Amino acid sequence: MQQSQSTAEVMTLRDKEYKCGIDVTLALVGGKWKASILWHLAQDTMRFSDLQRQFADTTRKMLTQQLRELEGDGLVHRKVYPQVPPKVEYSLTEQGKSIFPILEMMCDWGSNYLKAANTP
Repeated sequence: MQQSQSTAEVMTLRDKEYKCGIDVTLALVGGKWKASILWHLAQDTMRFSDLQRQFADTTRKMLTQQLRELEGDGLVHRKVYPQVPPKVEYSLTEQGKSIFPILEMMCDWGSNYLKAANTP
C-alpha cells in the first residue's frame, strides 16, 4: 500500500501536530456523531430540529457541540435567519462536500462487513 504523504511531513491542526493524513481526517470527523451529521447534511440542508430528530440518542448539548466543531473546522455552514422564532439551517461547505465520497465508501464498507459477519 502506497502512502500519499511523506512520513517526514508534519501537519498542524488546532495546535496539534499530525504526521498522517488519516489522523487529521479522524480528528475532524471522528467521534460518535460527526460523520453521521455530515452524511445527513450531504443529502440536504437541515434545520437544528431536523437534525435532532435524526439523532434522538444524543442530547441537544452534544449535537450543538458537534455542529460547532464541524463549523469551526470549515466543514459545516450555519445560517441564522433574523426572525422570531429563530430559524437556523445547517449545510455542508465545499470542503464538507469533498468528504462525501469517503463517507459513501465507509457506508458501503460497513454494509458489506455486516453482511459478511452475519453470513454463516
